[in-house]
Amino acid sequence: MRIAVIGASAGLGLETVKTALSRNHEVTTLSRSHVKVADDQAVTEVLGSATEEADLARAIAGADAVIVTLGLASNREATTLFSDCAALLAKLNADGPSHVRFLFVSGFGAGPSRDFATPAAKLLLNYVLKDSYADKTRMEEIIAGSSMNWIVVRPGRLLNGKLTHKYRTENSLFRGIKIGGINRADVAAFLVDQAENPTELRQYVAISAK
Repeated sequence: MRIAVIGASAGLGLETVKTALSRNHEVTTLSRSHVKVADDQAVTEVLGSATEEADLARAIAGADAVIVTLGLASNREATTLFSDCAALLAKLNADGPSHVRFLFVSGFGAGPSRDFATPAAKLLLNYVLKDSYADKTRMEEIIAGSSMNWIVVRPGRLLNGKLTHKYRTENSLFRGIKIGGINRADVAAFLVDQAENPTELRQYVAISAK
């Protein structure tokens, strides 16, 4: 299948590209810099911005699934990156093919999940991550009001460990949910799993190591 990865040059985005390629999918990437993968792996690169409509349109053209893994150099900054990208994708898909799946990586602490974060996480959300998570919340609201076939994925703290397949997902919020750290490789595996076989459409899925 054809998978577009938005925000693909580093971190979770790059891990998602590698995972999709390992499963023999055709991958198109959108990022401001080149995506570095093994020489024998073919990626169609679109160099540009996730907040430019023309760049997004090129990147998602012909895709069966779109995975949005945007990140910031510093999560302390005020931004409209997440919400601007979501709004443009909603616009581009308003009359688009109905089979395309859109997976958006947010974060546990965005939207209503904020009330279920640990006390330590709430301190970070209130004082360090306040602005970036406010925009992730706006992104989620735009997605929910769109005509896209969407899944919002809310990981805990992203870690650099290897793929373990030992993670759990929750698509409801409850007292004591305890969403902690998880390896990027495991989040990438879940994203590609859902691109291939979406079982969580129009759900907010928290994901954490077991």
